[in-house]
Amino acid sequence: MSRNRVLIVEDEEAIGRLLTMNLKMAGYETVWFQDGQEAVDSFVKDHRFDLALLDVMVPGMDGFAVMEFLKPYGIPVIFLTAKDDINSKVQGLSGGAEDYMVKPFEMLELLLRMEKVLARANKTEDILHVLNMEINTIEHSVKQNGAEVSLKPMEFELLVVLAKNKNRAISRENLLRMVWGTDYMGETRTVDVHIGQLRKKLKLGEQIKTVSKLGYRLEDVEG
Repeated sequence: MSRNRVLIVEDEEAIGRLLTMNLKMAGYETVWFQDGQEAVDSFVKDHRFDLALLDVMVPGMDGFAVMEFLKPYGIPVIFLTAKDDINSKVQGLSGGAEDYMVKPFEMLELLLRMEKVLARANKTEDILHVLNMEINTIEHSVKQNGAEVSLKPMEFELLVVLAKNKNRAISRENLLRMVWGTDYMGETRTVDVHIGQLRKKLKLGEQIKTVSKLGYRLEDVEG
């Protein structure tokens, strides 16, 4: 499957650059507009998008109007906006948006929410290629240099999170939340144990880096 393509409508240059840089690192292809009308005009010629990230208060045409234009094409929308009043949230979500995030937001949380929206829309990448591994998220299988490696369920889920966020440091707390869920009451030591197993089973002692006083990062210099 090809990389997911994301439409970004955000007029603040710093945020737009932050989004495009981080989404590229996470494996997404992005097209960024700072004007709602310009985004719509371009969309008429090219509407091959899997997801849209829309600010509400943008020049030309606001985010709510842009979403209405995207609806017939079935493109899921996540709002990223400073408008935190309840009326705006209701308007966005009742109007058909999949999610509504208020600025400032954590990039890791946005990536996680994007992944869930794409999964609901059946637009997620089924097979991940990282380092010498082929990770099949449908079959829950891992092949390394063509040979299958047996992983326990939570080891596999942890590997998927690391792979989808390769070259990005993730705290132990975030790994617990992303893999074990927000209701998990265990300690961060659980993450350390599973990281140890992944390093041993996949011989990734050098590639799964420990980030001091934070967590872990899967390094793929060619990725």
